[in-house]
Amino acid sequence: MRQILIILFLALTVQLSAQDNVDHWTTLGMVELESKYDDLLGMIVQKATPTAVPLALNGKEIEIRGYIIALSAKSNLKHFMFSRYPQNMCFFCGAAGPESAMQVFLKSGDSIDYTSDKVELKGTLSIQQGDSSGLIYTLNNAELIRVIK
Repeated sequence: MRQILIILFLALTVQLSAQDNVDHWTTLGMVELESKYDDLLGMIVQKATPTAVPLALNGKEIEIRGYIIALSAKSNLKHFMFSRYPQNMCFFCGAAGPESAMQVFLKSGDSIDYTSDKVELKGTLSIQQGDSSGLIYTLNNAELIRVIK
């Protein structure tokens, strides 16, 4: 019986690892949240501190799926916000936590146009701690892999 449980546990672990290889948001969501009053903003904000699990991805190339958040320009984007959720549910609209969004810097010379469709990006993950903007994650040297329709 014990061997069967160990085999099932290992099978589940491999399956979860394979899923994380496709979508890292679950791993990036492993943060400790703390509500603090921000003197500069004059309100209570959530500060997210990544745990050891997402910190292990720091400096690694990852592929991640999500949504481009339209801030101003909608064409020829080289730097933009990226969210696990569509714009109406994203961190910047108050419906999700800071661990569900990142800023993206595309590879030099690359640009993409805004789409409301889900997209898949590849780039090098950088994890900031103590950033007053609330942003934890940055994807550098990113490139568009595909638009998911």
